[in-house]
Amino acid sequence: MTYALVWFKRDLRWQDHMALTQASQKGPVRCIYVIEPELWLQPDAALQHFEFISESLQDLDTHLRTLGGQVEIHHGELSAVLTQIWREAPFTGLFSHEETGNAWTFARDLKVAHWCKDHGIPWHEFPQFGVVRRLKSRDLWQSAWEQHMRLPTSNFESLRFWRPANTGVLALHAPTHLRHNPPLRQHGGRTLALKTLHSFLNARSIGYRGGISSPVSAPDACSRMSAYLTYGCISMREVVQQTRSHLAQLPPQASRHRAGLTAFISRLYWHCHFIQKLESEPAIEWRNMHRGYDGLREQDFNLEYFEALKDARTGWPMVDACVTMLRETGWLNFRMRAMLVSVAAYPLWLHWRPVGEWLATQFLDYEPGIHWSQLQMQSGTTGINTTRVYNPVKQAQDHDPHGQFVKRWLPHMRHVPQAWLFQPWLMPQPMHSPDGICLDIIQPLVDLATATRESKHRLHQLRQTPAVRAGKKEVIDKHASRKKTNAKRKPPPKQSENKQQLGFDF
Repeated sequence: MTYALVWFKRDLRWQDHMALTQASQKGPVRCIYVIEPELWLQPDAALQHFEFISESLQDLDTHLRTLGGQVEIHHGELSAVLTQIWREAPFTGLFSHEETGNAWTFARDLKVAHWCKDHGIPWHEFPQFGVVRRLKSRDLWQSAWEQHMRLPTSNFESLRFWRPANTGVLALHAPTHLRHNPPLRQHGGRTLALKTLHSFLNARSIGYRGGISSPVSAPDACSRMSAYLTYGCISMREVVQQTRSHLAQLPPQASRHRAGLTAFISRLYWHCHFIQKLESEPAIEWRNMHRGYDGLREQDFNLEYFEALKDARTGWPMVDACVTMLRETGWLNFRMRAMLVSVAAYPLWLHWRPVGEWLATQFLDYEPGIHWSQLQMQSGTTGINTTRVYNPVKQAQDHDPHGQFVKRWLPHMRHVPQAWLFQPWLMPQPMHSPDGICLDIIQPLVDLATATRESKHRLHQLRQTPAVRAGKKEVIDKHASRKKTNAKRKPPPKQSENKQQLGFDF
């Protein structure tokens, strides 16, 4: 009996799954997920990513078994796995979603395309987000995004499975070399994705506007949908449509709730906008978007500063508290992510690529398209964005004025007087804990004001050179936002690309 092979990647759901829906119309389907050892050797991979995927696959497999099917787990290089499956039982077509991943997945997909061509197998790929493959012009992107989001969600009317000989319990074992699985991270699966979205749309979104900037209120005010979108536990189209539907049903007096959901939709739009940059130019994962900035920081990388940043020992309490929270939870709100990159890029003068590899392992919701675009944007190497420098002392004063966040994640700071909480190195005398132990107060790695001023001067000096100024137009043509008014539907709220923050954790 012939069948269609459905390859699950970062699309771990059963609803609005175009690949599964289209495959089901061809006859029986066979669903696979492949653990690719080489993928998990990449520098942006972490144990928390694998475990979240494992939990999501368990949820997916449980649902498919109620329909008479399952997800098969295979191990190995993708082309070799396809060859093995083909020899065992030939399939009529390969069905999957398009993936805008890292350079390794891009190269992997090219090999899969060659394999399909050599075997005469059609490979049917479908958009995962509002991202357009082989986009001819950025002028066409906004309407394409809107068209994708307005399509009806795709669901199969019936599903028949090709049954393998082995129908045992799904089991996944993480590669032994993987590290970093935060004890307080979110857990995966479509079931939890739907619960999280429901709680946000119905209640938590009321605090979205005004609540997402502070690390104190953000864990509840943010939607917390970013990881579920990254691994496709729920589709972007589902989230957009459900949010718009909920927004339309709100009473006129629910102005705060309405403002929160409207701002949320805007960020969903920008989510895809930034992934499109990596889709259109994969090289921005490892080289400057504007080549005029090549060599700006690469030769001055200070490993001691980088290790101190990773160890939460920069001396700036807000920075160290953020790194600690990220290490324990796998999540941080957008403004604090931007602050971390800003501190790395300006006063510490660290090149964005090593910092980005480290942060990729720390973020549970690591999305390559957003990640690398934003690392460059916050580091000033896009050539089209204004310089964004976050002062960690001011950020603490503005968004954690009582020290609630800093004291939670840095226990030794609980004994520091409020007056010195955000600049404890200025205390006139050493402080001791109630049991007499001298507090571990770290001197900042550099003088913040001096180092920031010097770094901005170096960047702006380069920015004014004729070569850099001349290269700006090419970047704008390829990557800059185009905002147009749509008479049929009001566009997302106007929001400068310069105001977008790192990570789009919503």
